[in-house]
Amino acid sequence: MQRTKSLWLITILMVAALLLAACPAAEPTAPAAEAPVAAAEPTKAPAPEPTKAPEPAAAPAPVEAEDYMNASRAETVIFDIDGGRATDPELWNWYVPGVRGDNGFHQTIMEPLFILNYQTGEMDPWLGVSMTSNETFDVWTLTLRDGIKWTDGEALDADDVVFTMNLLLDNAPELRYSAGMATWLESVEKIDALTIQFNLKKPNPRFQLDNFSVRIWGGPNIMPEHIWADKDPLTFKNFDLEKGWPMGTGPYTLASVGPTEFVYVRNDNWWGAESGWKPLPVPKKLVWTWAGPEETRAALMADGGLDSLMDITLGALQALQARNPNVITWFDEMPKAWVPDPCSRTFMVNHLVEPWNDKDMRWALNYAMDRDQIVQIAYEGTTLKSRHFFPAYPPLDALVDNAIAAGTYDLEKLWTFDPAESKAIFESKGYALNGNGYYEKDGKELSLDITTHEAFIEKQRIAAVLVEQFQAVGINATTRNEAGGTWGDNRAFGNFDSQMNWDMCGSVNEPWASMDRANVSWIVPQGERADGNNMRWSGEAADAYGAIVDEIGSMPLGDPKIQELFNEAMAIYMDELPVIPVTQAKKIIPFDTTHWVGWPTFADQYIHPPTWWQHTHVIIHNLQPAK
Repeated sequence: MQRTKSLWLITILMVAALLLAACPAAEPTAPAAEAPVAAAEPTKAPAPEPTKAPEPAAAPAPVEAEDYMNASRAETVIFDIDGGRATDPELWNWYVPGVRGDNGFHQTIMEPLFILNYQTGEMDPWLGVSMTSNETFDVWTLTLRDGIKWTDGEALDADDVVFTMNLLLDNAPELRYSAGMATWLESVEKIDALTIQFNLKKPNPRFQLDNFSVRIWGGPNIMPEHIWADKDPLTFKNFDLEKGWPMGTGPYTLASVGPTEFVYVRNDNWWGAESGWKPLPVPKKLVWTWAGPEETRAALMADGGLDSLMDITLGALQALQARNPNVITWFDEMPKAWVPDPCSRTFMVNHLVEPWNDKDMRWALNYAMDRDQIVQIAYEGTTLKSRHFFPAYPPLDALVDNAIAAGTYDLEKLWTFDPAESKAIFESKGYALNGNGYYEKDGKELSLDITTHEAFIEKQRIAAVLVEQFQAVGINATTRNEAGGTWGDNRAFGNFDSQMNWDMCGSVNEPWASMDRANVSWIVPQGERADGNNMRWSGEAADAYGAIVDEIGSMPLGDPKIQELFNEAMAIYMDELPVIPVTQAKKIIPFDTTHWVGWPTFADQYIHPPTWWQHTHVIIHNLQPAK
């Protein structure tokens, strides 16, 4: 009990700063450990004069490039690849399905416009200086930083931004991020070399937050028009090392690729240093590598072969730290992990696969779940069971608490573990136990195949517990891993029975982003790629839910009516249970301080710790050689 209480306290303290994450803060926000405050709204017009970047320092003469491929271990940072082996290591087109970003692409080469800092709640400017809306939130004005250059020396300016946005609009919905952009963006226009105006189809107070803030993981990035203008964006791979492709603005360039290793070398003529904005990062070479299963990757760090390791289990961490005492995590003590990650873990069935299109059968699955057992076995007690598909952040918890008090969201029912009720539902649908101990109807056994991503041990361990729990109520349940690309494609095209995933990921300080993941507006036929509603929930109830979500999406952040609409939507959700919340995501992210220090921790929480997100730029700039 004491551990649970402590974990809740730590969780609340960690995420309090997110309440201000809606827009660039005018004043410094409270640190993460202070009491929650009200969420800020995006800046309203009349828009101020575009913010000007500081006068750049005199540009130094171009630096003669060293051969950083030969950099020593002390000059090299080695990162674990989050998503496992790359199916196509020569695919670097950010906008086609299947491209990888967790291999260093968006952490080194592509730079974001803004970075949402989870620990401070501020929207930190990067390539962008400011982004403001008019009073009705249907016109947004972006001001770029002066002096930005692509690695070939060409300027990144308003023409590149306009080109990229039109690229998405002209190729929706085939390109990644294009369907969402086409939903909101009517047109984009250049005001001057550093100023761009986004004209929306309807009000969207979240436009900057959702698209250009690295709210979660990454997002749309600006492409160089002078490289892409004559390319087919659906087939262009954006890979030719001799030509400097992929071309970005970041302080590193791609030097070598392979299915399990990607190497980047520092560009000493990086625009940020030339303009006087930021000094060059210290590491001369960065390597992203994939060594296989958890135990292999942990052993590699124990031997000094990794500086940053992706999420591992508590047992693996304890064994690792016993061999390498220089390994640290977000917390020195339990729960060790950064928790909660914004992508809670959900169990998703395919509504096109009978009998799981029946809401009663989905509730039968819910009653078969013992979430407390999942937390203890799959997580070794290092996380929390989910109250909702939201991450357990204060502004979202407040919405859920209100819905519970209003009687539209029944947490007690959601958390009820009642195998007998599961069996009663099966039998009410005409199922009977066969000689194998499984329910059967019309000669067909009740079965459920749970697929998981091969690289993610957390989801695999949850699925293993679920198989046992589902078997115990008479379902012939199985689980299997799929290669990351295959798993993602099967989810998007509707080719699965069920998945242990994070498909409702989106919200951090307001409800719309996660709620929209189940919107009927995303529905496409099986066999076509879906960008949302991958469970393919449809019908009258889904239509009503989607209409409410659309209305919320047009409202200013903090509008009191959002709570009322949220409560209405939760009544529909509780009746239908289109996707099942399971646990809050935790991330035990070990860093080895043998060669490099300056990693983010709770004691030095200058930014959040996941190094597969695009905000890793901030982490890399903070690293210093160990003394």
